[in-house]
Amino acid sequence: MTGRLRTETAFANPDDFYDALIEAHRGLSEEQSAQLNAKLILLLANHVGDLDVIREALALARGDGTS
Repeated sequence: MTGRLRTETAFANPDDFYDALIEAHRGLSEEQSAQLNAKLILLLANHVGDLDVIREALALARGDGTS
């Protein structure tokens, strides 16, 4: 994948993703939850594999992006 970050919803049912994310955090301490988030980010960033897209996502998440 090369190019711009895709920001439109890619899920048939976004609520299913949200539910799965919340369930993954259920019962975890704040530290464990932060570790889960960090691992998930690294796994998904590796899956994307495009540093330009990752940088765009980071800027957008920080509020520095225009998308």
